[in-house]
This record gives sequence, structure tokens and C-alpha cells, in this order.
Amino acid sequence: MSRRVALEASHAVAEAVRMADVDVIAAYPITPQTHIPERLAEMVADGELSAAYIPVESEHSALSACLGAVAVGARTFTTTAGQGLELMHEVVYVASSMRYPMVMVIANRALSAPLSVWGDHSDVMSVRDTGWIQVFAQNNQEAFDLVLWGFRVAEDSRVLTPVMVNLDGFTLSHVTEAVILPEQDVVNGFLPPFHYPFALNPDKPATHGAFAAPDIYTETKISQEVALRKSKDILLQGWQEFGDMFGRRYYPVELYRVEGAKTLLLTMGSFTETAKMVIDARRDRGELVGLVSLRLWRPFPFTEFRQAVKEADTLIVLDRSISFGGQGGPVCSEVRSALFSEPKRPVVVSFVGGLGGRDMAEKDFGYVLDRGREVAAKGSAELFETVGVCGEVSGIRDL
Repeated sequence: MSRRVALEASHAVAEAVRMADVDVIAAYPITPQTHIPERLAEMVADGELSAAYIPVESEHSALSACLGAVAVGARTFTTTAGQGLELMHEVVYVASSMRYPMVMVIANRALSAPLSVWGDHSDVMSVRDTGWIQVFAQNNQEAFDLVLWGFRVAEDSRVLTPVMVNLDGFTLSHVTEAVILPEQDVVNGFLPPFHYPFALNPDKPATHGAFAAPDIYTETKISQEVALRKSKDILLQGWQEFGDMFGRRYYPVELYRVEGAKTLLLTMGSFTETAKMVIDARRDRGELVGLVSLRLWRPFPFTEFRQAVKEADTLIVLDRSISFGGQGGPVCSEVRSALFSEPKRPVVVSFVGGLGGRDMAEKDFGYVLDRGREVAAKGSAELFETVGVCGEVSGIRDL
């Protein structure tokens, strides 16, 4: 029988890793991810989890150790944040290119400079194109669920691609919420034992990731791209089976009160839950507004996204990262690209907010909705604003 406990997202992740019965954990602590490896180290030391915990000297070493563990067929987990993700950046590409299935949790953190330990999405956006399956959690329960789902999907023989689970640093990682933990036998029914079909074996020597001349490099990269796109069907199947077993349903694009909405707000991560409160208040006042949240970032859910916004006149995209020299934020650029060929598409307006962990209250989301509609009414989609606390505008720029 499941039980409800109070856990911060970091400890919820650790519980999911324990219940997944991982074989190897290699991680280097960095704020705000530190509580995840600390709790896992305690579990291993106390005998709650029978796994090898490898204390490494850096994040680059952490992911490198994970590559070796997966290569011999071990269920493997790692976690990092911010600057740590940047230090392991080189190896992030290797993990996906080698088709090594593992799960990595990112406690999203702003990148320097100036130095910040607080959360935004600049770290994960820097690894957008590294070939990992990437999803976002909105709360602590989702952080737990998506880790279990991540192992299930990554290890599927039709996928064999690493999964990155993103949760907002401090906003989730250090905040306690009620989390439902299932019984171990139920988890075992959802997550079968890991079998890596290409595990290294000294009795049958093989090489992984050998030197590739130009005449085969392109073919290898295209094969990787095809596999990532095809993984979408399996990850959707994984969410369907997770919902059937645990009663909680996940979708690549999730909609909230969009019936008849002509203005849609798009969010990712924990800001989504605050945005829902604003949408509720506006709908109660009779405004035709709704909320779209991206759960799946890679592979990008083009079909579901286009379907979700096709009836809207205005789409307001709230990024938590700036695409310097580009058009606002990276999510907005992706959205505009996805809609470019559509015969009927909404006017897309870009906002950037919550940088460096800066708070956005309900009034700030209200400002984004009002200002976004004002911009759209002028027929201009070529604008973005950076939104500060209490609705203050810290910068306006016409592109």
C-alpha cells in the first residue's frame, strides 16, 4: 500500500533512485543539488540501498564514471546543477552518442557570472542539443515519478538513450511537500531488471566509441537523431503505463483551462503551478486565457504543441533563460520555429523572468498576460521583455 510522506524534492529523488535499485551512483555535490547525493550516500552507508557509491573529484569525473558503469551493464544514476553541468559538458555528449541509458537529475541553477546558486534554466538550456531525453518536473511528486519513468524509458532496448530530469533549484530541491511513495513490489512491476544488450565482456572484447573517420561520422549522428525522435513513442507508452499503474498521468504538453482561450501562457517547471493560480483568477473574471506547459523538452513534441495552440490568437512564452543575441529566450525561439510553417498560428510574444532565482509572484504573471496581449494587439511579435520582481520591468528591447 502506498504511503504519503513529507519530502523535499531532493529526498524524493533519492527515494526514487533507491526504489529503482540502482547499481552505481557517481556524483559530486554542488548547490542546490547537494542533498541528493548526500541522502543517497547515507542510504548506501546504512544498507538501505545495495549500490556502489563512487565519490569522485569533479562532475566531469562523475559522468565519466557513469559511462563505465553503464558500459558493463549497471543501472546507473548521477545528478548535478549549474556550473557542475558545465564542467561535465563534454561527457554529456558522449553519454548520448554512445547510447548509454542512465538517469541524471539536474537541480536547475543559474550560470555565472555573477555567481549565483539560485535557480533558473540557463544550465539545462546550455545542453539542449546534446542528444538526451529531457523532461521538467513541476513539483516534488513529479520529481519522484519522472525518475522512475526515466529509468524505464532509458533502458528500453528500443531507446537506449540517457534521460535528464529537471527540477528547479531551491524552489523544489529544498522545499518540503507531500509525496506519495508506492510499495516496492509495485515499482518492481513497472521497472524490470536492467539488461544492457551491448555490455562489455572481457570474454568477448569489443570497442565502444572508437575513432570515426568523416565518411561514417555523419551517418552515426543521423542514426542518433533518428533514434531520439523515435524514442517519443516509447516514452509516451511509458507515461501511459505509469498512469495505469500509479494513477498519475503525464503528457508531453499539458494544458490547463484552455477551453475557448484566445491567449495562452507557456511555462516550464515549477513556475507552472503559480501560473495556474493566475489563470484561475483570470478565468473566474471571464477572461479567455489558458496555460500550456511543456513537460517534454527533447525530443520536442511538435505535433502535440501545434495542436495545443492552434486555436489561440496570442501565445506568451515565459523563459527562464536568455538566448543572448537571439530573440528572447531559447524556448520562445523553439516555439516560433515549430509554428513557422503553420498556415494559422498565434502571435508569439517572449518574456524572460525568474533569472538567478528571482521570484515571480502572481502579480508578475498578471503583468505578463496583460503586457503580452498589448504587444500582440499591435501586431508585433518581435519583442521581448525581462520581468523583475513585483511587476517591475528591468528592460525592454525591440529586436
